[in-house]
Amino acid sequence: MTREIAVTGATGQVGGRVAAQLAASGVPHRLLVRGSVPSPGTRVSIGAGYADGPAVRGALEGVGTLFLVSGRESADRVAEHRTVIDAAVAAGVERIVYLSFLGAAPDCTFTFGRDHWHTEQHIRGTGLGFTFLRDSFYTSMLPALVGPDGVLRGPGGTGRVSAVAPGDVADVVTAVLTDPGPGERTYELTGPEAISLAEAAEELGRRVGRPIRYHEETVAEAYASRAVHGAPDFEVDGWVTSYVAIADGSLSRVSDAVERLTGHPATTFAQYLDANPESYAHLR
Repeated sequence: MTREIAVTGATGQVGGRVAAQLAASGVPHRLLVRGSVPSPGTRVSIGAGYADGPAVRGALEGVGTLFLVSGRESADRVAEHRTVIDAAVAAGVERIVYLSFLGAAPDCTFTFGRDHWHTEQHIRGTGLGFTFLRDSFYTSMLPALVGPDGVLRGPGGTGRVSAVAPGDVADVVTAVLTDPGPGERTYELTGPEAISLAEAAEELGRRVGRPIRYHEETVAEAYASRAVHGAPDFEVDGWVTSYVAIADGSLSRVSDAVERLTGHPATTFAQYLDANPESYAHLR
């Protein structure tokens, strides 16, 4: 019997699509979800989440491949990832497909991207098979950056971002889960073009019928404008450096991996907006 695929992040925009595609194809799989599980079927509880090593290990018994979506951004996210990975090793999992981030490195500009690099290194050290899918920022993120006043503020300069559609990422994940290919692989998942924040604002403005504009902040201004939220320092650092990574070109690379792995072209930002008007409904 084929060993199951375990899917984390199944309530998210990528994991949810992957779960639906696996179900439609009849691929044996289970969904790891946080908390209690009132309904039967493929959902398996992992109690308190990624930090609950024994629960994760139990949930992964009999699994051949784990699709690991990063945990929520937190001060101890890397430790939680290590717990899940170690539980996978203990449960006899053979391969991990990890949803990482474009340009993941120990010193990358985007501070949360460093978490992904450390997670990748821990996976490498286990001896398990792996595929790392380093995706760019999601196209769905760009409309969410615009304030109620129709202004997208941040220290993104004139840099460009090769934003990728969540649906494209899910298609790649499903392809990799069901047809792993030879060896250990790392793929960069991007849209077909890199756009500036000013261009993203203009594209949104054309759809909502009012001006949407990009206002370039300095880094100091960005920290000051976000301090009012009372978020911890690590979180504010992540917010601000996401723009700085756009400004310094860290997120401008364009890859053809989506088309190579799925057989269909990657979705442009304009095409994403056409297909998902709900993503900018709050701007009308």
